[in-house]
Amino acid sequence: MGAPILAEMPQPLIPSLEKLIGTARDGALLRYSLGNEYLKAGDSARAIEQLREAVKRDPEYSAAWKLLGRALADANEPAQAAEAWNRGIEAARRKGDRQAEKEMTVFSRRLARNASGNRNPA
Repeated sequence: MGAPILAEMPQPLIPSLEKLIGTARDGALLRYSLGNEYLKAGDSARAIEQLREAVKRDPEYSAAWKLLGRALADANEPAQAAEAWNRGIEAARRKGDRQAEKEMTVFSRRLARNASGNRNPA
């Protein structure tokens, strides 16, 4: 018989990423990556904390703003999610990141539509 299936599964990245906090490799990309992993693990609160740190370190990091908005929306913080996406849209425009700008614009509009009581996804 072969090795157990669990041995083939990749190990969680969170502990490895956390070890890099406070080192020379600590920066916006590390905090974004850690926030992304926390979000995948279902820990919105920790994801938000790390993503806020990512955009604090690099306010022009449009992907971090986009993911922060998603984490805030998942945490049922629609006003804060909208604010993150709006700031992300501004950052994306300054950088010329049209795709991120378009995506966050769509997310922001959906959020506003849902907040107004129209829950139809169309």
